[in-house]
Formats: sequence, C-alpha cells, structure tokens
Amino acid sequence: MSVLQETASQKAIDLENKYGAHNYHPLPVVLNKGEGVFVWDVEGKKYYDFLSAYSAVNQGHCHPKIVAAVKKQSETLALTSRAFYNDMLGPYEKFVCEFFKFDKLLPMNTGAEAVETALKLCRKWAYEKKGLGENEAEIIVCENNFHGRTTTIISFSNDPVARKNFGPYTDGFIKIEYDNIDALEKVLSSNKNVAGFLVEPIQGEAGVYVPSEGYLNKAKALCEKYNVLFIADEVQTGIARTGRLLATCGDCSCENKGCEGTPDVKPDILILGKAMSGGAYPVSGVLADNHIMDVIKPGNHGSTFGGNPVAAAVATAALEVVRDEKLAENADRLGKLFRSEINKYIETSELVSLVRGRGLLNAIVINDSEDSDTAWNICMRLRDNGLLAKPTHGNIIRFAPPLVMTEAQLLDCVSIITKTLTEFS
Repeated sequence: MSVLQETASQKAIDLENKYGAHNYHPLPVVLNKGEGVFVWDVEGKKYYDFLSAYSAVNQGHCHPKIVAAVKKQSETLALTSRAFYNDMLGPYEKFVCEFFKFDKLLPMNTGAEAVETALKLCRKWAYEKKGLGENEAEIIVCENNFHGRTTTIISFSNDPVARKNFGPYTDGFIKIEYDNIDALEKVLSSNKNVAGFLVEPIQGEAGVYVPSEGYLNKAKALCEKYNVLFIADEVQTGIARTGRLLATCGDCSCENKGCEGTPDVKPDILILGKAMSGGAYPVSGVLADNHIMDVIKPGNHGSTFGGNPVAAAVATAALEVVRDEKLAENADRLGKLFRSEINKYIETSELVSLVRGRGLLNAIVINDSEDSDTAWNICMRLRDNGLLAKPTHGNIIRFAPPLVMTEAQLLDCVSIITKTLTEFS
C-alpha cells in the first residue's frame, strides 16, 4: 500500500476520531462500496463481509430489488408522518402480518425502539387484560442479554460497559439464567406480577449461545400456564439468519423441512429489525395478535418516521427477496457445511475450542482468556487476508455472512479462516 493510500484510510479514521463520539471501536478498515457478499475499502481492496452489519444485510449489500424500491419510493413520497394516511403503509402491514402470521404490526425504525415498544405493549396488556395493579408489572429477562442500549434496556443488562455511570436505572425487571427452564418456572410460580418473558432465541451478542433443544418450547408453555406473554427478540436471529424465517418458528417460507433447531414456537409478541429492510433503511416492527395489540390507542405510542412510505416499500422488497431467493434454506444448508468444515480444523488444533451456531449465525471460541487480545489480533489478520469479522466478549469471534453466499464462496471463506487460524497456532 502506498503512502498516498495509507493517508486516504487514515484521514477517514482521523475525521471520525476527531468529530465523532467514541461509542464504537471499529476494525481499522474504511469501506466505501458493497455488493452481495463483498465490500471494498477506499484503496479498492476486496473483502468477504462476515458480519453483515450485525445481520442487517442478510440479503447482501445493495441488492438491486431493494435499491430499486428505495429509489422509486424516495422519488414519489418519502414521509408524511402518521398525522395522515399514506398509500404504502396499509399494504405493507398486510404483507408483513400474512408473512409472519400475526394480526397486527406496529412499525418502528430501530431494534432498540422495537424492544421498547414491546415492553410498553406487554405492560399495558398486563394492566388492562391480565388485571395487574398499576405500576406493579414485572418482566423476566435473561442474564447476558443484549436488546439495545436505551436507558430502560441497560437497566436489565449485566454488561458493566453498557451500564456504568448511566443510572438511575428502570425498575420492573427480573433476571434469570438463560437456558434454565427451572429458573423461569420458579419465578413464574412465585410472582403474580409477571407480565412477560423477554428472550433472544439465540443470544447473539453474548457469543452465539444456542439454547438446549426444547427450551423455547417449554418456556412458551410455562408462559401460557401462568398467563404471561412470551416476547421473542428476533432483531438479529430473524429474517432467515438461522436457517428459518424465524429462529422461534419452523415455518421458514421455503419448504425447508430439514431445518435444525427448536420445536415450533409462536411468540405472543415478536420483535423484528435489522434485515427487515436488507440494511438499506432503518426498519423495525413489533407484531402481535389483536387481543394484545388492541390495548394500544392513539397517543399511547408513536414515531414520526415509523411506517413511512420508503420504509414500507423497502421492507416489502427485502422480505420478498428472502422468500423468492429461499435464503432461509440456503442459510440452513451452508451453516451446516460451515460448522462441519470448522470442526475438521478444530480436531487438528488447540487454538479453537469449539464452533457453535445455527444457520449462518455462528461463532468460534478461542482457547484463551476473555481479557486477551488474541481474537482481536485474529480478526486483524483475517482482514489482511480478505475477510472481515469482529470479536465479541473477548475470546469469541462471530461469523455471520450475507445469506446470498454460494457454497463455493463459503468454502473459500473457510479456507481463509483456517489458514489465518493456523498462522496463530
């Protein structure tokens, strides 16, 4: 790389460091182009994207159908607010509800907004339908969760980096161990004020922790027994990422009968975001059936941009791509291949202790302490070798490529990953 090229990347990094808040620690690569499974930096170097903007770009970068939807609707009508009707929102809501088999959609913009919406909806249902006393509702959450970084959400996080010096925190949450059905039943059987159970079907940010077989099914059954809402945060795991349309549901809209994972579970409240728009526009949403969603009345909740015409057009196109290109089926098949190939490497090395995941949401655990920099250094070397990924929780590297990846591309990536790991062995 020439001095001039080095200056181009460094200038961009320096501008961010000088004028932007330091709330992220990016891998030092400056990107300016994306297409399908690939991204390019400002010097023109090509990389496999193995993060997919934290699973927002499941449909691949700059998918032509999604880009066309952005352009067409942006040139027609971009925003009305919800003060008026627009001709895109109703058809979009109908499409999404039929796609995911719910009665109603409450459209929002970001994943954290959608989580906040679900919490409000659950509490209001508890007071007006379950009959809890005002301000007494409690919601069960799991340790090591990641649902966003708003004030309410960090109140039930146990990540000290997200929490420290942001208090006072919001009350009304009970934390239990993830994948522990006995802990859930203990709280439900002893606390009459529980309104809901908020859970990630797979804990992505925590290191791609997959629960034991049947955990979600049993949790939903307990929620039904105690008249508690089962709230699934599928912002990261939804939209075909795990080899199913939803990680909580076996209906992956691709007639893929070989999907691996938990038995079918329909959440009472479903939270979606990220890949709902294929990464082209901020789109999220909360879905529920009428007996839950009907507690929301005018003035209870809203968003100026939520459900805007561009969002409606983009999300419809993005979901059509998932359906028409059978991305859930592809994620299931390639995910099994990825874990099989990585396990072959693990048999010959002591550097990686295990690979886990479902579909194309996977992680490897580096055989080192959480406070070591080994995983970060591996990701830096992966970058040098043409593949972009990032560590989470110190010694874990998450791998989540766009779901449009081909088998040949996946095997090429496996070769890059194992070659890079071998350099550290």
